Amino acid sequence: MNALRAKAAEEFRAVGVPHRRVEVWKYSDLKSAVDADQVASAGAAQWTIEAEGVAQIPAGEGGFAGVMGEASLAFADAGFGLLVAKAGKVRVNFATPGQARVRLVVEPGATLEYIETAEGDGFQNIGMDVSVGAGGLFTHVRIARAGRGVRIEDVNATVAEGGTYRLHASHFGSELSRLELKIALDGEGAQAHLSGVSVLDGRHADVTTHIIHAKGNTTSTQLFKHVASGKARAVYQGRITVAQGADGSDSRQTAKALLLDDRAEADLKPELEIFADDVKCAHGAAVGDLDADSLFYLRARGIGENEARGLLIRAFLDEAFDGVRDDMRALLWAPVEEAL
Repeated sequence: MNALRAKAAEEFRAVGVPHRRVEVWKYSDLKSAVDADQVASAGAAQWTIEAEGVAQIPAGEGGFAGVMGEASLAFADAGFGLLVAKAGKVRVNFATPGQARVRLVVEPGATLEYIETAEGDGFQNIGMDVSVGAGGLFTHVRIARAGRGVRIEDVNATVAEGGTYRLHASHFGSELSRLELKIALDGEGAQAHLSGVSVLDGRHADVTTHIIHAKGNTTSTQLFKHVASGKARAVYQGRITVAQGADGSDSRQTAKALLLDDRAEADLKPELEIFADDVKCAHGAAVGDLDADSLFYLRARGIGENEARGLLIRAFLDEAFDGVRDDMRALLWAPVEEAL
């Protein structure tokens, strides 16, 4: 482990803190907020955790999606590893600045429900490695509350034959916040379904994903909705790679943003990289204000402007949680309602 950490530290120092001239960090200039010494000396994050149906395993092993995941391996002095053989539930709250390393293993046929809250101010960097076995199901619910400072989460996941990774997220931004996911669909029938909302009042939130269809007959969907006001900046970068020979892959990604202020910004960048012939891939992105005709329709029926705008914004965001179990939906929606 010491050798792995030393190698990761060496590689991080060689690359350095990412900045806007690095393409995948173009819209989230991390170097303007922290430097390499601050990352290395950030210390350990603290958390509270409730878990059932899981066993402990070493935390530090596994891969990472990007350079900040590498930093979490190199410099995090704390973390946890969990394995579920049948059915597990975990609820964790990362409440302080600092770094941590998380490893989650879902064995074949098992299910894990992982509900995560990120909050607090300062610099927080969480590196997570997830392994979903054949026929397994990993459900990842993430609520990143509004804060100040920098908040990063780097998720690297591998999904085996017939396994599924589901993400449902609510993000409220920080000075700079970023969720980066790299998910490899590494077996026939593997699936990844990602959805989330960002409600930003003068803050920054970045969701960057890379889904790799490494084997055939794999499926992925993504739907992210953003609402930005003040000087907020909403970022979505979604890259799909369909490997050679991964015939039968089916991938769809959609990102939409509402800008409620002239100073607000949304940067939506879907990408497709296809090396197979027999595939279905679609992507879409749209940025705009509330639909004027819909607003007029509600106003003409006696609904006040503020109430009408609120109804339309809620309807716009609500689609991202279609099909989410009622209790999870309530958990995700409560802070959205508060932010709105």
